[in-house]
Amino acid sequence: GAGALIAPLVSFAQQQGKVQRIGFLSSGPGITPFLERFRLELGKLGFVEGQNMVIEWRFAKGAADVLSELAAELVRLKVDCLVTNGANATIAARLATHTIPIVMGNSDDDPVRLGLVASLARPGGNVTGFTSISAELSGKRLQLLKETLPKLSRVAILFDPDSRPASAHIRGTEAAARKLAVQLQSLEVRDPEVLEQAFQAAGKGHAQALIVVSGGLISNHQARIVNLANKSRLPAMYSSRSSVLLGGLMRYGSDQFDQYRLLAGYIDRILKGAKPADLPVQQPTKFEFIINLKAAKQIGLTIPPGVIAQADNVIE
Repeated sequence: GAGALIAPLVSFAQQQGKVQRIGFLSSGPGITPFLERFRLELGKLGFVEGQNMVIEWRFAKGAADVLSELAAELVRLKVDCLVTNGANATIAARLATHTIPIVMGNSDDDPVRLGLVASLARPGGNVTGFTSISAELSGKRLQLLKETLPKLSRVAILFDPDSRPASAHIRGTEAAARKLAVQLQSLEVRDPEVLEQAFQAAGKGHAQALIVVSGGLISNHQARIVNLANKSRLPAMYSSRSSVLLGGLMRYGSDQFDQYRLLAGYIDRILKGAKPADLPVQQPTKFEFIINLKAAKQIGLTIPPGVIAQADNVIE
C-alpha cells in the first residue's frame, strides 16, 4: 500500500521538476520587443528561462532556404513544443514534424489556404496558434495612404517574392488599387544588393508613395529600407510595427504585443496536455494605426488632421 502511494507522488514530483524545452523558429533577424513580451507572459505563468524552461531560439535572418534546416535541428533536439513566427517558418516546422505541437505566433497568411490546418475552428493535426490576417489588411493600408495623399495615383509596392504571404498581399493591394484608381508598381527584391536599385526604379516610375510588405528579406533589412524610403522622400506604409519604431512613416496592422501575450497562454495549455487539434486558431481582435510625425517632417510631408485623428499612436 505504501508503494502504491509513493509511486504517483514520485511521478508528480518528476513532472513538477521537468524542464520544458520550447523551440522558437522565425524567418526574422532576432529577438524583438514582441518576443520579450512573450518571455514576460510565460514568466507570469510560471515558466522561467534557466529554471524550468529552455527556449531554443532559431532565426533564419531572411534566408528562406535556411528555415527547413533550423526546423529539423529543433526536432532533433526533441523540443516539447515548437513556436513559429511567420507563415514560412510554420510551413518549415510542419514539414519537419507531424507529432511535436506547433503554435503559430504570427501567421501572416491564411493557414487554411496553406494547408496547415483543416479549419480555424478545428485545426486538426499538430498546428494551431494565431494569424495576423496581415494580407487581408492590404486594402486598408492603401486607403490610409490615399487619405494622407488625396492626389495619390501611383504607388510602388516593395516585397520579397520568395516570402509565401507576399502574393496574398499583392492581390489585396491590387483589388484596393482598382477601387481607388491607383496604379501599382511592383518592386521585387530577392537580394539586399538590389534594394537601392528598387528605390531608383520607384523614382523613375514616378511613384508618389510606397507600401512595404514584411516577410523574408524585407523583414531582415527594415532599417535600411526605412532609411532609403526617407532619403527618397517617399511616404511609406509598413505592415511591421518595428519599421515605424525604426523611423518609418506609418504602420497599420494587428496588435502584435497582444498576440504574443495570448500566445504564452496557448503554450501553457499545450505543455499541460492540451492538443493543438482541439485549440482553435485565433484571429486578432486589436489593430493599430501608428503615425511617425518625425518621419513626416523629415520627408516634408504634412499629414491631414483627419488622418492623425484615426491614429492609435502618434510618434512626435
